[in-house]
Amino acid sequence: MDDRYSRQMLFSPIGVEGQKRIGGKHVLIVGIGALGSSISEMLSRAGVGKLTLIDRDYVETSNLQRQQLFSEKDALDKLPKAVAAKSRLTEINSDIEIEAIVGEADVPTLERLAPTVDLIIDGTDNFEIRFLLNDVAYKYNIPWIFGSCVGSYGSTFTIIPGMTPCLHCLLKKLPMKGQTCDTVGIIAPTVQMVTAYQAAEALKILSENWDALRRTYITFDLWENHHLSIKTSDALKNTDCLTCGEERTHPFLSHESQTKTAVLCGRNTVQIRPANGSLPSLDQLSSQWKQAGYQVNQNPYLISVHKEDVKMVMFKDGRALIHGTNDPIKAKRIYYSFVG
Repeated sequence: MDDRYSRQMLFSPIGVEGQKRIGGKHVLIVGIGALGSSISEMLSRAGVGKLTLIDRDYVETSNLQRQQLFSEKDALDKLPKAVAAKSRLTEINSDIEIEAIVGEADVPTLERLAPTVDLIIDGTDNFEIRFLLNDVAYKYNIPWIFGSCVGSYGSTFTIIPGMTPCLHCLLKKLPMKGQTCDTVGIIAPTVQMVTAYQAAEALKILSENWDALRRTYITFDLWENHHLSIKTSDALKNTDCLTCGEERTHPFLSHESQTKTAVLCGRNTVQIRPANGSLPSLDQLSSQWKQAGYQVNQNPYLISVHKEDVKMVMFKDGRALIHGTNDPIKAKRIYYSFVG
């Protein structure tokens, strides 16, 4: 459908050949919240060959202010974000391949996908997963694009193995803000500013315009009218870095670095990943909880249960979200009270 991409091909740095390259590439987007939903829409409209979307969460009403792919119905139905995003993106561009993964961006999943991925884009809200992406990118020599936003503040950096400092090296020189969306909130224009940078860098990589890549770490505050572009020279690289240094071990890919609980940003929620997959089916759990007198809601992807002031949501893969606490110990106690 040449007419669909005609205006993009008229842009001389991309042209016909660049568009062909874009159409043959596979992009992995980790986190389909504010950043991920925006960047996935731009890349689907740009005609990327394949998008793989990974997200562990479901749509809520509070997402709609800034997460542009989702609707009120998605929030009412508590659809997993990856599923809702795939549905909307397919309506936007039915010619591209879209894979939706409802689950964790864990080591086995990332390493399974890595050999076929041309670019990784960060749409996450925590550094634990970003460090995983950083290690995977360097182990498999995949470019990846970091992005972060909170309040009116945003930042982004394009990381190319063998060419730029990795995220570990960068953080030692440029510490990030310690704020989260639950402490200072977020405005939608911040999201769009970060993803505009991410999408532009993605198109350069996918069309193989390597010389056009930005070589700076960008940070800005839209409300305070601040904008800073910091050069990232070889001096920022650490030869002892375990991710990109001379003796690489990729520490965040080890079993010891993997956790079973995670506090979700701005959600007052703890995610629990069970040690094995021997849990009853969602239908069995629904029946048990209804018999116990709990309030239960279910769709094909997840089940939610309310008991007094406690709420738990469980996905088909066994992951559970415990709402109403940031305490992993308390969350585990609630979890076991529901599933034994």
